[in-house]
Amino acid sequence: MIKPRKVAIVGVGHVGSHVASALVTQGLVSELVLIDTDKAKAEAHGADLADTVCWMPHSARVWAGDYSDCGDAELMIIAASGPIFKEDRLEELAGSLDTMDEIAPHILSCGFQGLVMVITNPVDVVASYLRRKLNFGPNRVFGSGTTLDSGRLRRNIAQALGVSPMSVEAWVLGEHGDSQMIPWSRVTVGGQPLDMVPGGLQLDRQDIWERTMKAGWSIVLGKGSTEFGIGAAAAQIVRAIFFDEKRILPVSVLLEDVCGQKGIHASVPVCLGASGPEKVCLPVLTEEEKQAFIRSCQRLKEFEPLLLNR
Repeated sequence: MIKPRKVAIVGVGHVGSHVASALVTQGLVSELVLIDTDKAKAEAHGADLADTVCWMPHSARVWAGDYSDCGDAELMIIAASGPIFKEDRLEELAGSLDTMDEIAPHILSCGFQGLVMVITNPVDVVASYLRRKLNFGPNRVFGSGTTLDSGRLRRNIAQALGVSPMSVEAWVLGEHGDSQMIPWSRVTVGGQPLDMVPGGLQLDRQDIWERTMKAGWSIVLGKGSTEFGIGAAAAQIVRAIFFDEKRILPVSVLLEDVCGQKGIHASVPVCLGASGPEKVCLPVLTEEEKQAFIRSCQRLKEFEPLLLNR
């Protein structure tokens, strides 16, 4: 019997619902369970997506369920959170950790044996906390990390150079947040190092970093939430896992001596396959880039006392 590609999404607000839509429209799942404390909203999203399936080339069963439906799921996506986008980042974190405290016992009690991808912000810290709460192995819980940021970076570089984002290879690493860093020495356009591309040396790299880092806030200020970009980014991660693509994407994993950093979750290029994050594929960095990555990790370490004291 062929094993279905089954995903459960916990939290179907703006982010969770658009992740669900991307998975269905791209034909990445055969079964999709939507879980939310607002059961009526989950049921409405389930019905809406079921209508969408009628016009898709791939069939999928979509329904609003509960944790008892998750025992045989291959992947659980955590998009639930407390109050978000507070001026005080610690206040946002506290609400998200409270939500993880509520979710974790349900995950453990339902017999779930699959992978957990965290999208809830601040994603690096939340992924680290949930992994510890669940006592899962280091590769079973990971965050979407800077995959979305990397898409934003590619877009900004492409617009500045007048090329397609699909021709740009560039990553954002470290924190999915204010301290994120860009390894400019590894950026290529059409296979050429950035410095060798016409206009590459003239790019205002500080401006591009700032616009990339602030892109989420700009979108939120304009329409109240981000949704389409993270839906597409999450779908690429799911595709890499379900189709065993061995694709390298920057996701937030437990660091085990990367540039001397360990014990925290941060985004690094990771080979993704059927077993989830399979290995870190960190490129050669300049000394300046290494130090920027270390500073970003040190920023994330500042949250450790809060996690340990809960």
